[in-house]
Amino acid sequence: MEESKLSVREQGKKIYDIYFRDSFDDLTEALSEAGLLNRKVCIVTESNVAPLYLKELYDLLNPVCTKVTTFSFSAGEAHKQLKTVEHLYEQLIRNHFDRKDLIVALGGGVAGDMAGFAAATYLRGIDFIQIPTTLLSQVDSSIGGKTGVDFIQYKNMIGAFHQPKLVYINVNTLKSLPDREYVSGMAEVIKHGLIKDQAYYCWIRDHKDQILSKDPDTMLEMIRKSCDIKRQVVEADPKEQGERALLNFGHTLGHAVETLMDFSLLHGECVAIGCRLALKISRNRGMISEKETEEICALFDAFSLDQRFDRLTPERIIETTKSDKKMAGGHIRFILLKRIGEACIDLTVSDEEMMEVLEEELR
Repeated sequence: MEESKLSVREQGKKIYDIYFRDSFDDLTEALSEAGLLNRKVCIVTESNVAPLYLKELYDLLNPVCTKVTTFSFSAGEAHKQLKTVEHLYEQLIRNHFDRKDLIVALGGGVAGDMAGFAAATYLRGIDFIQIPTTLLSQVDSSIGGKTGVDFIQYKNMIGAFHQPKLVYINVNTLKSLPDREYVSGMAEVIKHGLIKDQAYYCWIRDHKDQILSKDPDTMLEMIRKSCDIKRQVVEADPKEQGERALLNFGHTLGHAVETLMDFSLLHGECVAIGCRLALKISRNRGMISEKETEEICALFDAFSLDQRFDRLTPERIIETTKSDKKMAGGHIRFILLKRIGEACIDLTVSDEEMMEVLEEELR
């Protein structure tokens, strides 16, 4: 196994470690190394994950913490709202949590984003750690300190940057993940290769059978590499002032589709849709070839990331992008592909360009 820990730094100083393990056995040791023992802890999780891992985590933390409480909410993007966070605030207040205490986010991206937002805003900020249990959260949302909730139907419109003190990835949690959830996470994995590392993209393509079969060594290598790519981008641009925006490849149109489909499609499925559309805009501009576009789309297909969104119109999708939080000075901040392994930020993508690729995809 490759090195089992990565350090994330800010201005050269380590701010937290990402652990790669195949169990929760080393969690107490990781907490000790981060100086997080002997505190009150609130484990925040959701209804799908709680029956699988909450008791195990509680039993591990209870002997090394002064008190352990748990907060579980109904699974799903529909519950990633301020109302859920309000209930969490109430529990923290009733249990007298102070700034020295700790929130533990156990679950996928919804649990991680919401627990992180609560940690960022309760008493103007307390510590939290991420224990991601989905592929999507392990390779993407648990790293980088983006926290937030949806507002009405607008995704992640309310949030804060608040870095975790620790990310602990137990890859064996992926074995309990439904296949659709697992392959959904591959959209972000493929995205990492497309925007930053051509060799990694080729490795994903060449190992798709091992990835689909959840081969443990392959999963570990893939997750570690994706985390390393995200780590590098976040270190270079922690507050998304420049390069970090490249991680939004596929997200502008993908988020619009996700919203308009009332979250009936998974986040990764919508990112894959957005990646296809951004690829085709890049192709139409002569940045990548038709052959490359077809090959990349075929890789998404290999992971069953070929969902249809026929009930939507191009006009509604384009209109919804105008409310995206990634707008810059009235322009949509689009991410395009110069070549496989190199992306760029573009503020000039027109409604007509979006219309052309949407009509192509919806045929």
